[in-house]
Amino acid sequence: METIYQSVNNLKVSDELLSFVNDELLKDTDISPEKFWSGFDSVIHELAPKNKDLIKIRENLQKEINDWHTKNKDNRIDIDKYKKYLKDIGYLKNEGPDFEIETSNIDDEISYIAGPQLVVPVMNARYALNAANARWVSLYDSLYGTNIIESDEGGSERYDPLRGQEVIKYVREFFDKFIPIDGTSWKNIAGLKIVDKNLIILKDDYEYKLKNKDKFVGHRGDANKPEAVIIKNNNLHFEIIINPRAFSAAHDIAGISDVIAESAISTICDNEDSVAAVDAEDKVVCYKNWLGLMKGNLKVQFIKDGKKLERKLNPDRSYISKEGKGLKLHGRSLLLVRNVGHLMTNSSILLKDGSEAPEGIMDAFFTTAAALHDLKRKKNSRKGSIYIVKPKMHGPDETAFTNLLFEKVEEVLGIKKYTCKIGIMDEERRTSANLKECIRSLKNRVFFINTGFLDRTGDEMHTSMEAGPMIKKGDMKSSKWIQAYENNNVDIGLKCGFQGKAQIGKGMWAMPDKMKEMMKEKINHLKAGANCAWVPSPTAASLHALHYHQINIFDEQKKISNREKAKLNDLLTIPVADRPNWSVDEINSEISNSSQTILGYVVRWIDQGIGCSKVPDINNIGLMEDRATLRISSQHIANWIRHGITTKIQVKEIMKEMAKIVDKQNINDPNYSPMSNDFEKSIAFKTACDLVFKGINQPSGYTEPLLHFNRIIKKSNQI
Repeated sequence: METIYQSVNNLKVSDELLSFVNDELLKDTDISPEKFWSGFDSVIHELAPKNKDLIKIRENLQKEINDWHTKNKDNRIDIDKYKKYLKDIGYLKNEGPDFEIETSNIDDEISYIAGPQLVVPVMNARYALNAANARWVSLYDSLYGTNIIESDEGGSERYDPLRGQEVIKYVREFFDKFIPIDGTSWKNIAGLKIVDKNLIILKDDYEYKLKNKDKFVGHRGDANKPEAVIIKNNNLHFEIIINPRAFSAAHDIAGISDVIAESAISTICDNEDSVAAVDAEDKVVCYKNWLGLMKGNLKVQFIKDGKKLERKLNPDRSYISKEGKGLKLHGRSLLLVRNVGHLMTNSSILLKDGSEAPEGIMDAFFTTAAALHDLKRKKNSRKGSIYIVKPKMHGPDETAFTNLLFEKVEEVLGIKKYTCKIGIMDEERRTSANLKECIRSLKNRVFFINTGFLDRTGDEMHTSMEAGPMIKKGDMKSSKWIQAYENNNVDIGLKCGFQGKAQIGKGMWAMPDKMKEMMKEKINHLKAGANCAWVPSPTAASLHALHYHQINIFDEQKKISNREKAKLNDLLTIPVADRPNWSVDEINSEISNSSQTILGYVVRWIDQGIGCSKVPDINNIGLMEDRATLRISSQHIANWIRHGITTKIQVKEIMKEMAKIVDKQNINDPNYSPMSNDFEKSIAFKTACDLVFKGINQPSGYTEPLLHFNRIIKKSNQI
C-alpha cells in the first residue's frame, strides 16, 4: 500500500500518523497540533544529524577494532595493550569521580518494592492488558497449571482434587516458612478473623497470631467473618480469599478458596524487540495501545470457548486496614514504555531532505505525549513521572544524546524537566565497559539498569568478529566476560546509589512451560543483587514473586556492595575458542540449533508480523523468542563461517533441513506459509539466510535492518 503524505512545516507526515496525532494523541491535552508539529519539526531537524553522527562513530570504531584484530590475529591478545588501544580510539572513556544518581519523584514500584517485571509487545492490546492486570494473579491457578505440581492429571482439562490438594499444601508450607504462625502451622487451620487489629488464626479450638503481627495489614468484609485477608511480606502482598461456597474451597475447613499473589510489579510495554512494527500502519497500532493504557480506556473484545469476553484495565483493590480505615492497593502493574534505539529510521515521517525520520526520536515524542494523559490522572505513576526504557545505546555519548533528546521533548510538551525517566539497557559492550559514565550522563533521569545476555552476547561477537572463532553459545554463560558483565552491572549500580532509588534488573526466563525449573534457577537473580527480573507471563510473574518473599533483596544488596568488584580486564576478555577441535557432528549440531531458532522466529516475523512468540526449539521445547535471540544466533554462525569452522554451502544445506522441521512444527497454524515448498520464493527463508550470510556487515550485528526491509516487501505482496 502506497503511503500518502501531507506536508507539515518542513516534514511530510503519513496520513495515518497525522490524523492519529491530531485527533487522538493530543486531544484533551494543552498541546495544540500546531505547537506540537512546530516543536517536533525543529527538534528532529536539529537532532537527526547528531543521531546520524553517533551511528557513524559506531561504524568507525568497529572498523578500527576489526583492523586491530586483523593485525594481531597470530598473537594472543595482550589485554593491557588491547585496553590501551580501546582508550586511544575513544571506545573506552576515562572514568570520573564517584557520584550518586539524583533521580527524583520515583514511584514505590521502582524504588521500594522488589519484584517481577513483565515485558509485553505493546502492538498486541490483549497481551498488554493482561500484563497490566498481572499485578495480582491467582497463586492457586498458577501452581495448578504448571509443572511445579506433579500429578497424573497435569495436562488434563479435568479437575483433579488430589492435584488441588497439592497446590494448597505447597502454599501452606510456603506460608509456614515466610509468614509463620506463632505456635502452629498454616496446615488445616479452621478459620481467620480480626480482633483488636490482629489477625487471629483458628485451629483445634485455639487461637493463634502471626509471629510477626505487622505482616497482617488489612481485610475485606466483616472482621469476624472476613471475605479476604491481606498479608504483607518484603513489601509484597498476598490476598487470602475466603469463600466456603467456592469449588476450590470444598476440602478446606477454613473456606480458603484462593491465594492471590502480588506479582508483576512493573511492566515494560515494548515498541522494540518484541514487535514487528515497520511502517506507519504498525507504529500507529503501537502508539494507540500505549495511549489507551495511559488514558485508562484501552479495551479488547474477543471470543473464547464460544463466549464473547471483554478485557480492560483492573481497578485498584479496596480493603479495610487493621486500624479500621480505608486501604487501597494498586490494581495494576506500573507501566513503563520501551522506545526503539538510535539506529533505525521509519517511513512514517520524511524530513526536509527526503530522508526517513529517526524512529527513536519519533518514539520519544509520541510515547511521551501519550503519557501526558496520565500526568493529569496519576493512575499509572502516582509521582508524576514517565518511565522510558531506552535500548541499544553504545557508550556515554549516546546516553548523553538520549538525555538531550528528552530535554527537548519536555520543552516542546511543556512538562517539567526530568519528568521523563530513562532506563538504561546495558546490552552493548561499549555501554558495559563505560557503564558508570553512561549513568552519570543520565544521573537526573536514570531509574533502571538491566543486563540482557542475548543482545550483549550478540554485540560481544560482532565487536570481536575478527578476533577468531567464538566458543559455543552454550558455553558463553560460564565464560569470564559474562560473569564480569553481570557483576559489573550490579556493582556499578550500587556504587552509583541505586539502592532504594532505582531498579537493577536481570534478564528473561525464556521457557514459559518450565516453571519448576524457573523456581530452582531464577532465585539466583536475587542472589546476584537484582531487585527486578524479567518473566514471560503473568503465571511466571506470580511464581517468581515467591522468590522476593524468600529473600530481602535490599539486605542482599548491602552484602553485595562489600564484595570484590568486577574487573574491566575480565569484562574485555574475548570469548574466542582456543584451538578448537570440534568434530563435524558437534559443529553441525551447533549450527542446526541456531538455524532452527533463526528460522522459527523469522518466518513468523516476516510472514505474519509476529515480533514475539513461543517458538519451539529443535527439541520442541517452547522458548520465548524476540530479536535478541535472533542476533546471537545469526552472529554466531556468521563468525564460524568467517573463521572457517563451517562453510556457507554447509550452512545453507542445514538451513534448508531446519526449514522443513520448522514447517512441520507449524503445520497446525492456518496462517502459516511453508518455506520448504519453494525456498527461492520464500521471503522468510531468504531473510533468515541473509541474517547469517550478511551478518558481518550488519550494523553492530543488529537484525532490524534486514527484518524491516523484507517485512515491508512481504506486506506489499499481501495487498
